[in-house]
Amino acid sequence: MSTTTNATSAEQFLTAVRHRRSIYGISKEKVIPNSRVKQIVEEAVKHSPSAFNSQSARVLVLFDQHSDKLWQLTTEILRAKTGGGDSFQATEDRMKSFSAGYGTVLFFEDQTVVEELKSKFPSYAAAFEPYSYQSSGMLQYIVWTALEQEGLGASLQHYQPLIDETVQKEFNIPATWKLLAQMPFGKQAAQPNEKQFQPLDERVKVFE
Repeated sequence: MSTTTNATSAEQFLTAVRHRRSIYGISKEKVIPNSRVKQIVEEAVKHSPSAFNSQSARVLVLFDQHSDKLWQLTTEILRAKTGGGDSFQATEDRMKSFSAGYGTVLFFEDQTVVEELKSKFPSYAAAFEPYSYQSSGMLQYIVWTALEQEGLGASLQHYQPLIDETVQKEFNIPATWKLLAQMPFGKQAAQPNEKQFQPLDERVKVFE
């Protein structure tokens, strides 16, 4: 492959990286069919890197009423946890913004796989949980960026461990699947705020 082709391919990838943003204004209008979202998630799960090729990632994709149900249950859990009241309105509005989309991707790591690695490679045992989180983070980023490229808006949320048990029961999820993140998505209905950047010379060091 030529240097020019490599540069072009890298720039296309970096363009996708630049466009990925947290989008909180989303709607239920379908931008792409559910089958395409499923295909994106499956490709991401298949090709995301994992420590020792452990392939510990697990994903639940909820569409339409199932996604709505997730955020309804999350609202109820948070209301019970905080006691509700007038101060709860902001939280409830936030939950409604997530259910305003038409789907949610939930990311898990299978702890059975992680524990097997600890047993098989005891000298690395303390590292396998961080490795697992790193692997999931890469998967989340791939899915997020790919959805953005398809014209969808998405954001990454973290309501675990408060909702773990409810998610397991409602969607028949194995107890060994550890929930790490939730990604509501839908048609982009609002523009993100301008992103601010810290000076790169304070964040990157190069020796050559």
